[in-house]
Amino acid sequence: MGHKSMLYVVLKRLLDVVVALATLTLLLPVFAVIAVAIVVTDGRPIFYFQNRVGCAGRKFRFIKFRTMRRDADALLKSLAAQNEAGGTIFKMKHDPRVTPVGRWLRRFSMDELPQLIHVLTGDMTLVGPRPPRTEEVAAYRVQDMARLAVPQGLTCIWQISGRSDLPFDRQVELDVEYIRNRSLWMDLKILALTVPAVLGGKGAY
Repeated sequence: MGHKSMLYVVLKRLLDVVVALATLTLLLPVFAVIAVAIVVTDGRPIFYFQNRVGCAGRKFRFIKFRTMRRDADALLKSLAAQNEAGGTIFKMKHDPRVTPVGRWLRRFSMDELPQLIHVLTGDMTLVGPRPPRTEEVAAYRVQDMARLAVPQGLTCIWQISGRSDLPFDRQVELDVEYIRNRSLWMDLKILALTVPAVLGGKGAY
């Protein structure tokens, strides 16, 4: 690893820790409101845990606010034919498993905010390809595995380029483009563009 690459890794990690710690501290009241809304409208649990795959295929326990019914995983097979994403991921614009509160959380990506904890622990980074489910990776083609060459991120290049409206193959292309050209400037640019993309809600479901 060259000097420039090492400097990038160090600065990226510093950015991760500073931003994640500051954001978690500021958003604690928001987390409390979300937790109450989930419990009041659909009971417990507040969080949803799932095995995801990180850099170099390392698995970790992934956390997000629960946005679906408690039996969502059991219902997935019955909805498989309605997948709108293509490839190995499953996406439906009007997924019947999503709760009313969950739909609002997803629209503004609020359900993903607990993953800042993963950024602090080093399981994830602020900017990088989104961490896939283990079942998705099991169905990856050779070219799809390139997404796992770097730490997985809270936001990524396709999150600011259409989000879930993009087909799986295009998501892979954009992730590979990011991996080839990534820099601290690119990371900062993606972070800045994530804010309007999230507030706009386009492609979020």
